[in-house]
Amino acid sequence: MTITVGVLALQGAFLEHLVLLKRAAQYLQSQGITESFEFTEVRNVDQLAQCDALIIPGGESTTISLVAAQSGLLEPLREFVKVDRKPTWGTCAGLILLSEAANATKKGGQELIGGLDVRVNRNHFGRQVESFQADIDLPFLKSDESVSDDPFPGVFIRAPVVEKFLPHVEGIQLGEQQVAQTVVAPAKSAKDNQARGAMSSHVDIMGILPGRLKKAAAMGAAVDAGEEVGDIIAVRQGNVFGTSFHPELTSDIRIHVWWLKQVLGAIDKRAASSS
Repeated sequence: MTITVGVLALQGAFLEHLVLLKRAAQYLQSQGITESFEFTEVRNVDQLAQCDALIIPGGESTTISLVAAQSGLLEPLREFVKVDRKPTWGTCAGLILLSEAANATKKGGQELIGGLDVRVNRNHFGRQVESFQADIDLPFLKSDESVSDDPFPGVFIRAPVVEKFLPHVEGIQLGEQQVAQTVVAPAKSAKDNQARGAMSSHVDIMGILPGRLKKAAAMGAAVDAGEEVGDIIAVRQGNVFGTSFHPELTSDIRIHVWWLKQVLGAIDKRAASSS
């Protein structure tokens, strides 16, 4: 069986994702995975229709949204994520687009795809000159004993964070529409509303970036971090996965390996339920 994984190639770091996906597939084959993968750039509806799973890369979320709208891709993307419920991963800008609400948006806002019942804060860490790299502890990567459990090198470039979990509702997040500079994902069809009711209602926290006090304490500073939680930088809800940071801008394939395994599991589950 050949599984087609697309990378939305309208803007941003799509080529970098393709490089790591190919390396991740080679690793899985070396571990005895028999399924083969085909990776493709997605720029139109026909290409999206061929995909079993999709990555929305980091880049400029407003630009990706605008080009997707001009290309007639926004509604097909919403169906892919929220109706067909195919595995979808968004990094940085992709996380913003896959959220049901996003604040700190530019004047005029932007359109969202939705799928994650969260509100994100765009550019949480500041401007591009304030970008940074930090080691992240990601427990979900440690489930594979054949993969290193070293911290993951998180690259944060004008990165969002998850600042609020939203109720799982049909339609749109009406309450969020009242928040200044916040946009929400639409629900324009009865089919979309029905799909929202069928989607997973639980959002899992998959990664947290420790707060400043905890980082200072870890470096030996005499501070009391107390109950400081830190920033939520990775979440998952059913078929949708999002990360604030850019795994594609590193040489580390571990998250791509993990996600391809999730894709395999989702396809197996879908095949079993239809048989």
